[in-house]
Amino acid sequence: MRGATHATSSVDRSRRRRGLMLVAAHTLWLWLLLPPASAITRGQIHHAPVAAVGLAAFALLYLALVAVPVADLPVRPALHHAGLVLLALLGIGLAAAYAGDPAGWLALLTYVCSAGAVGLIRASWGFGWVGGSVAAVLVIGAARRLAADDIAQMALITLLAGAMTLAFARVARLVDELRRTQRELARTVVERERLRFAKDLHDLLGHTLSLVVVKAEVVRRLAPADPGRAAAEAAEIERIGRTALAEVREAVTGYREHGFDRELDNARNALSDVGIMVTVRASGHLLDVEADDAFRWVLREGVTNVLRHSRASRCDIEVSTDAHGAVLTVRDDGVGGRPQPGNGLRGLTERLEQAGGTLHVGPARDGGLLLTARVPARQAVG
Repeated sequence: MRGATHATSSVDRSRRRRGLMLVAAHTLWLWLLLPPASAITRGQIHHAPVAAVGLAAFALLYLALVAVPVADLPVRPALHHAGLVLLALLGIGLAAAYAGDPAGWLALLTYVCSAGAVGLIRASWGFGWVGGSVAAVLVIGAARRLAADDIAQMALITLLAGAMTLAFARVARLVDELRRTQRELARTVVERERLRFAKDLHDLLGHTLSLVVVKAEVVRRLAPADPGRAAAEAAEIERIGRTALAEVREAVTGYREHGFDRELDNARNALSDVGIMVTVRASGHLLDVEADDAFRWVLREGVTNVLRHSRASRCDIEVSTDAHGAVLTVRDDGVGGRPQPGNGLRGLTERLEQAGGTLHVGPARDGGLLLTARVPARQAVG
């Protein structure tokens, strides 16, 4: 549960960082407000102080409203919608008051259009907001008797800005939904495998352990009065225990999928089931026993990390052998970073050290995470 919470918080932080980058991009897009600002500083606008305060408030309110959806800020929808209405009233008021001045004040309605298109979740509301913004451009331009070419140009820019913003917001929501689905599928695959193994062990050991307990109680009661029969019952307990141990070993062997090749097939199927493209490359001769056993566990842990935490769309698995030994690499194109050392990585490191090998986990050169395991060739025995 703690690992799932950590993964969720990591995803939220990554989404927040991407949102802040988009807010920075919207800040750079405010260059269209430079002509009105320049006209104010040059004294070309009547009531310049009022216009300056209104323009500054408009820009700040626009950035705040854009930051709510793209950075996933915890703001109530009613408050956000009220801010959009205030932005629209402020933009329309400034454009209507100063549209006759040669400074391009109609551009404010483009920002009104963009803020509503990215902030309104319902598609019908978004289309209505874009249409209303274009209509406001046409009405204000006609009322202030601007040139028809200027009105048409600004109306087209507003329409295109709104349409592109609607398309971008739609794609962003679909991507987030796909990522949530992918994480849920990955969690379901892992949990289903755990439940299967737990059920197998429960079915395997439940009856056997109950029988052992009953036999042990019989031995305890018979030991003082009939040592011979108690010894026979103890021998029966030993036989039951050995049988159970053999059955457990068979179950665990089946769970391990009988070697690296079967684990590789299992990894390919698990990744493909959650929509991750898998590429497998192999070169050299067959793996020896130590490398096969170590790489099986490394591949399982690496694929589990890809499924749980990477949010990757591609995973490359490569295994190669030569006279010096064997190398296994698992590379994904996910969020990357350097994972925190947990029980899984520590266990893999210990397994590889027992085989004389090494494990390295870190960010890949082109993004994502790279896991590299090396096992040296076994020395020839004279």
